[in-house]
This record gives sequence, C-alpha cells and structure tokens, in this order.
Amino acid sequence: MARTVGLARYAETNRMLASLLERRGPLVVVHRGSAKGSVAENTVKAVRAALAQGGDIMELDVVASTDGEFFLFHDGYEPLHFGVGQRLTELAAAEIEALNYRWCDARPGAYPVERLAAVLDGFPDEVFALDRSWRWWPSLLDVLAARQTPGRFLLKSFMDETSLRHLAEYPVKFPFLPIVSTPEHVERVLGDPELNTVVLELIADSPEHTFCDDGYLRELRSRNVLLLGNALTLASGPPLYAGHDDDISITVGPEAGWGVLMDKGFDLIQTDWPALVSAHLRDRGLRQNWTGAP
Repeated sequence: MARTVGLARYAETNRMLASLLERRGPLVVVHRGSAKGSVAENTVKAVRAALAQGGDIMELDVVASTDGEFFLFHDGYEPLHFGVGQRLTELAAAEIEALNYRWCDARPGAYPVERLAAVLDGFPDEVFALDRSWRWWPSLLDVLAARQTPGRFLLKSFMDETSLRHLAEYPVKFPFLPIVSTPEHVERVLGDPELNTVVLELIADSPEHTFCDDGYLRELRSRNVLLLGNALTLASGPPLYAGHDDDISITVGPEAGWGVLMDKGFDLIQTDWPALVSAHLRDRGLRQNWTGAP
C-alpha cells in the first residue's frame, strides 16, 4: 500500500508523488539537473543527464522576463554564464533568447536559456520541484494549472507570508515544499488546511538543532509529511543539514553525509551528485527499480 502523503482531502493530487516513493524508495532530488562538461544547469540536457543517473525529481529555478515569459535560470549567475551584468528579470523574452551559454558554441541561439515550457512539456511524466518561483505565483500558477497535472509540481518557497497566503487562496492545490528552519515554521504550514504541504525541507545549522532529533523526525513522519534532507554544499552561509552534505560525502565517505540522511529516514535527498547518491541507496538496499536509463 502506498504511503499516505499530505492531507486526505488532497490525496488525488498527491497520488503521483506517493506512487513514485512507493516504486523507487527514497527519492533523489537533483539540483538544477545534472550539469557536467558542456551541459548547463536548468536545461533539457541537464534533466536527461540527471534521469540517466538515477534522479527522481528535478529541482529547477524559474525566472520571468519583463514581458511575462518563463525561463529556467537561477538569477544572479548571469555574469558567469553569459558574461553580462543585467539580470534576466530585467530583459524581455526576445533578449533572453538571444543569449548563449558562454562556454558552448558561440553562434547566437546555439545554446540558449531554456523556456520553462520546453522542459515541462518535454518530460510530461516527471515530477519537478520549482524553486525561486514564488515571486511569480500570481501568474505562474495559472500556467501550471493549465497543464491539468498539478501533482507534477512541487512548489518551493521560504516562509514568506505573502507567498503562503497566495498559495493557500489559489483554487488548485499544488503540492507544497516549504523550506523551514524552526518548529514554529513547521506548525505554521502543517496547521493550515488550505496548504497542500507534502514535503518539508528541514534546515538545521548544527547537530543540536531540533530537526536532528530522531524522536522529532518520527513525530513529523507520523503526520503524513515527507522529509527532505538537502545535501548541497553552499559557497557561503551555514550548513543546510548539520554538515551532512555532498562535500563530506565525497571527501570523507558517503556514510558521513548521505548515509546520515538515510539513517534518519529522510524520504528525499537533494544533491548535485545523483549517480553517487543512487549508488549508495542501492548499496544499502534502498534503491528500487532503476535501470540506469531515463
């Protein structure tokens, strides 16, 4: 029997995620797709590469042009990727489409910024976690709802009351993945029946944090919410989950990082290294039904 995910009133919307968890075991969430070599993050190629490495859910960044078109990009990285100082949020769609990822073929349009629709429509059976999109929910939610498969889209946001209100008031109850750092945040989202909260991304800056307490984690799971451990290693800022991250998993060994997340019962692990996390899940007998092909 598939595990209950979220409130019973949203069971039909959440069926896709519950089925994926039942079929695959703990899920690998791939940060911006898998970008290696000439493959840029947040692109169709990055999604294909991540799926081929055992990724289950793609976490992608959404940005909007000045004329309301949606693209996949983490704004702020424009100098690195394109050699320009302007943010994509300051450009019209035609100007964005004229850009080219700088380390690839320099011909105009040879390696462009991907439109959101190209990825969503190109992978109709995949689940996506859409990050940095909350700024555009007033118009983006209509775009997603038009696809009539709301269970495919995990909407991420920080604990911003304006965003929470907008999502709660929207008639289509998209699965919600809030980024929480205190027990009070947890109670805020789980206590609102108008939010379809299905996954909690737990941020813990040290092993002493409440979110590292095994008893507290068991109590959260008893409330039919899934838990996401973020193993990303940030260039600046505190650890995302008490230092059990990608870097320590690679330099010390997977048991020091990803293994701790697995021991604590996280249902989803976010990483930049999907093949390695998938391999460790298989080594532990937790990775199911993966053939190594998208």
